[in-house]
Amino acid sequence: MNIENVDTDQIIPARFLKATSREGFGKNFFRDWKYNNDDEKQPKQDFVLNNPIFSGKILVAAKNFGCGSSREHAAWAIKDAGFDVVVSSFFADIFKSNALNNFLLPVQVTEDFLKKIFESIQKDPGTRIEVNLEEQTIKLLDSSEQAEIFEINSYKKTCLLNGYDDIDFLLSMKPEIEQFEEQL
Repeated sequence: MNIENVDTDQIIPARFLKATSREGFGKNFFRDWKYNNDDEKQPKQDFVLNNPIFSGKILVAAKNFGCGSSREHAAWAIKDAGFDVVVSSFFADIFKSNALNNFLLPVQVTEDFLKKIFESIQKDPGTRIEVNLEEQTIKLLDSSEQAEIFEINSYKKTCLLNGYDDIDFLLSMKPEIEQFEEQL
């Protein structure tokens, strides 16, 4: 999705923020961009996410993805739409935090690498991209292009690798916490 400055109101329009559970938001993911007259029977043919040639669990987006309001629902909508990773050259800080808290991996790459990804997808919509969280790398599999390293907070990396939310992480440290308390 080679569109810059995509804000959270575009990802999930405000009129769909009535629910408090994470399920069901994928249906309204980019709702105003996907349909004519808000009618699911009238998909916009020129919207990239309506094109069945593109598939996968990685959403490639242009610079400044997730800007705007701090709604956590944007991460919920992306996950519920079937994505596990969003790649961009820049993410809004609050979006990045919300994504990580909801098991959606935001992979920030350089402008040059993002350009190479888009060029590769344009040449071949079946371009395969591999994101390796453990090694913190992203690469184009059908290219001689070297992998690029991305940054992630070590705590959030541990949580994602183990499927932990904040409470699960603390519970995983229970023996260390108990040992510390015994020393007091």
